[in-house]
Amino acid sequence: MANHSRHVLHQLRDVINRNPDRFATNVYTRMFAIDPDLRDLFPAVMTDQRKAFFHVIDHVLEVVPAPSGHENLVEFLAQLGRDHRKFGVLPEHYGVMYRALVSEFAAAMGDYWDDEAEQAVSQAMMLTTGVMRGAAETAPHPALWSAQVVEKFRITRDLAVVRLITRSPLRFAPGQYLEVQIPQRPKTWRNLSPAIPPNPAGELEFHVRGVQGGAVSSAIVGETRAGDVWYFAQGHGTLHVEPRRPVVMVAGGTGLAPLRALLIEMSKRADSPPTHVFYGMRYPGELYDLAVLRRIATTNPWLQITAVSEETEDPWWINSVATPDSLGIEHRLGRLPDAVVAAGDWSQHQVLIAGSAGMIDATRRRLIIAGVPASRIQHDPI
Repeated sequence: MANHSRHVLHQLRDVINRNPDRFATNVYTRMFAIDPDLRDLFPAVMTDQRKAFFHVIDHVLEVVPAPSGHENLVEFLAQLGRDHRKFGVLPEHYGVMYRALVSEFAAAMGDYWDDEAEQAVSQAMMLTTGVMRGAAETAPHPALWSAQVVEKFRITRDLAVVRLITRSPLRFAPGQYLEVQIPQRPKTWRNLSPAIPPNPAGELEFHVRGVQGGAVSSAIVGETRAGDVWYFAQGHGTLHVEPRRPVVMVAGGTGLAPLRALLIEMSKRADSPPTHVFYGMRYPGELYDLAVLRRIATTNPWLQITAVSEETEDPWWINSVATPDSLGIEHRLGRLPDAVVAAGDWSQHQVLIAGSAGMIDATRRRLIIAGVPASRIQHDPI
């Protein structure tokens, strides 16, 4: 790419970064003016949608003028195109998106918008919309599939287990997460990790904690009923276990779900490597799945479980499940990242971490300092 074109895209990136929300809002306004029916594809509140949209365009403007990273960008955009099918986006909508983007960029650049700027921006946006459209049109599997809730039970006031059955093929791998839409929050998608691997019976299980301000998670915990139909889109994530290296798994709360699915799958194999699971929460009574982990460990000598809690006693509002002591499971007190690092030398292990963004970041940082190569630490995007 010519130096002038690179300069234009860098300059444009600086301009839209001054007010990302205004940029995204203006682009959507232009799209809906061109095709008013597009508005029906999106949720009423689009704050998260605008943030995600801006980050995509910002990433494109960063990578296109760069000397490398183009193959990864194309795959990133292709995945976005496949993912956007779940919203009902059709091939012709990408032309609307292209027109809205170029119009907004021209307005943002003002007097700096000339023929060369238009050419550079048009090429970048044609790449963006063209790759997304092409990937959507050639995707081998349907955009959506559904499953019906057959059971939901609450473990604590803010934690529920939901079980579903589907007749659709289960196209995800153990350890992956799925895009999920529930009937109580239509047009709103959230990522949830199945707690069991795919099976021929079409069974699914999710562990969901209602978080403050989390419209979808709170609705699942409080409002989901048997008979509800959930919709699913693409599976994502690359958590996996290499068979020839010992494993450390670090699970915070419902972050246990994808690791649990991997453990269940590993229990079917004869060559699973030695695996040490650290499972932590603030209160011991929140370690809701210790009994299941113990059952897996009982018949799989390669598996070791350590429970971690910051407090020794449960508050009044937790109806305590089986405690680590009653199950004969090692119990350490303290923060989960501290307990993991203090428990041994993990520099020769592969490490899988799942849980809150803060816990993942803290655990990863502590392990790298302790000598674990960053290349051997896996976690989903945070």
